[in-house]
Amino acid sequence: MRQFDRITQQPAIMGGKACIRGMRVTVGMVVGQIGAGLTIDQLLGDYPYLEREDVMQALRYAAWRSDEREVLLASA
Repeated sequence: MRQFDRITQQPAIMGGKACIRGMRVTVGMVVGQIGAGLTIDQLLGDYPYLEREDVMQALRYAAWRSDEREVLLASA
């Protein structure tokens, strides 16, 4: 996972979820905020301890993970 050097997973932090640089900020939270309509700049304003590359790497990591397995969606 060298390409994801800002993404960490430790059992003692957020239950082992993928986090940003060992902080209690999960990749899921970052991606969820972007998905909810926040811009990267707004997200960085809300979380000043994050860096632009943290957000970009979280998005790349989420894309990589979603490509790794098939997710069945319930039909409407």
